Amino acid sequence: MSTIIDKVKDFFESWKPESPIEETRQLAQAGSDRQYFRVRTAQRSYIVTYNNNIPENTAFIEFSRHFHTKQLSVPEIFHVSADKTFYIQSDLGDSSLFDIVQKEGYTDNTFELYQKTFAQLARIQIQGGTGLDYDYCIATHSFDRQAIYSDLLYFKYYFLRALKLNYDKNLLLNDFEMLSFYLMQERHKFFMMRDCQSRNVMVRDNKVYFIDYQGGMQGALQYDVASMLWQAKAALPYEWRDELVNYYFDRANDLLNNQLHKKDFMDYYHGFVLIRMLQTLGAYGFRGLFERKPHFISSIPFALKNLKWFLENKNIPIRLPELQKVLEAMVNEDIIKRFENVKASGTSKLTVRVYSFSYKSGLPEDSSGNGGGFIFDCRGILNPGRFEKYKKLTGRDKEVQEFLMYQTEMPSFLQHVYSTIDITVNDYLKRDFESLMIGFGCTGGQHRSVFAADSLAKHLKDKFGVKVEVKHMVQDAKNWTN
Repeated sequence: MSTIIDKVKDFFESWKPESPIEETRQLAQAGSDRQYFRVRTAQRSYIVTYNNNIPENTAFIEFSRHFHTKQLSVPEIFHVSADKTFYIQSDLGDSSLFDIVQKEGYTDNTFELYQKTFAQLARIQIQGGTGLDYDYCIATHSFDRQAIYSDLLYFKYYFLRALKLNYDKNLLLNDFEMLSFYLMQERHKFFMMRDCQSRNVMVRDNKVYFIDYQGGMQGALQYDVASMLWQAKAALPYEWRDELVNYYFDRANDLLNNQLHKKDFMDYYHGFVLIRMLQTLGAYGFRGLFERKPHFISSIPFALKNLKWFLENKNIPIRLPELQKVLEAMVNEDIIKRFENVKASGTSKLTVRVYSFSYKSGLPEDSSGNGGGFIFDCRGILNPGRFEKYKKLTGRDKEVQEFLMYQTEMPSFLQHVYSTIDITVNDYLKRDFESLMIGFGCTGGQHRSVFAADSLAKHLKDKFGVKVEVKHMVQDAKNWTN
């Protein structure tokens, strides 16, 4: 059976048959369906992308080629398959600007990297937008009044509705119209990346490069600036945000021969900050509250605190009374706490025991006296044990882990497991319970159940700080690992 790795190798070798492949490794997926692979030869490494969304691929490829002719900070496209499902681009490494923020914190080096990012952003928006064929845009050519209004409705239906607040729907829609009309007064003739955030900025050799701009379109300069500076989980110091937007303004104004007016620019900027924050909350609501993806749920408190500070310290020069009322109700401490996870304290009694087992040997027994807990059946996941190269390995071996994460439904399975377990752990911590038992079973207790048990244990430690004990009944029946 031909795997996706085999197809990647075949595609790469059709382009560079004279360069033997030394390693092919699949990289972690983010929020999209695109699959990335690092291919190494003796000379260098490349990124091969697979995606069956042809319009998305075409937009990224053509935008990249255009930007590269202008020597902008984007990956170079080397080769594209005839059907445009595969393409090869330059390898920009594994370190994003967001990774550096998380690792280093708010250091001088981090600030300088943000300055470099905004200098390059201005060039991509202004120089890159000149002569760009916007017919390659995926959905709409420009971030126009309809697109702005759609973002506001996205927020309303996928986040605001879940809060069940009292408000006048007609008055709120009137404010949406007013905000959309106001923002459309700003000049919309530049390239807008749309998802401009620190995770989409790669840092290599102290230089910054943009990725993931396939959703780009024509728009105002301020939207991408707002998106980058007000990214919820990056949580930049508020004084940095003011300094960096001023730094960006100077760079953009230089490129536009001093055509920008500072006060007008900042007034519209604050409007785009608001629209971006509401669009983000809509996305968190859809991905988190409706699809129950833990990462997005955990981001909601950060986004609400962002919004709370903005409402208390910034303003836009139009009246939006119903929207203002709704937003002030949303950032109430009781609502923010509703989405915050309970963390295990030093006096917490809860111990979560996670087992992997083989159904051939029967279910694990509960030793707490509570009658057991959750049992998850992993046998619906493609079994690595069916492949000769994995038969002697376990779910703790890297090769098996990569197979399960990138070639099976294991990531989706685990998302549902996390959502289910999080509800119980959160409640047990509040009620000071002492024990929770969770089991993962598969055919042999060797691959899928072991990987799932270890993954859940890490998730619970990272998210709740709770004590977790893991026992692999087939692989290590005698020893507990903490």
